[in-house]
Amino acid sequence: MATFTKRKLESSTNGLSILVVGTTTSDASTIHTAHATAQDEVYLYCVNTHTAAVVLTIEFGGTAAKDLIKQTIAVAPSGMVLVVPGFPLTGSVVVKAFCPTTNVVGIYGFVNRIA
Repeated sequence: MATFTKRKLESSTNGLSILVVGTTTSDASTIHTAHATAQDEVYLYCVNTHTAAVVLTIEFGGTAAKDLIKQTIAVAPSGMVLVVPGFPLTGSVVVKAFCPTTNVVGIYGFVNRIA
């Protein structure tokens, strides 16, 4: 029988927001590294604190076009925007994010680890 464990994102300190610092794929901020063998069901929510809408890019395991999730995040106080609704990952795949404006998007989230 599978065991489900709710866990914080690997790059989060105490479950707090991860600030997106990177502005391109070359300096993208690491958000989470999936477990090597268990399945991680990834949920990501974003908040924009900038004075304008921004386009957030999530690299969901790679940098090829098929691995990119792009989402426009509206101006605050738009609240939290669900960007990744529980997509499964495994095999130590890395999730990263970048935004053309540094330090304005915070990412919250969790994974359900299924072992």
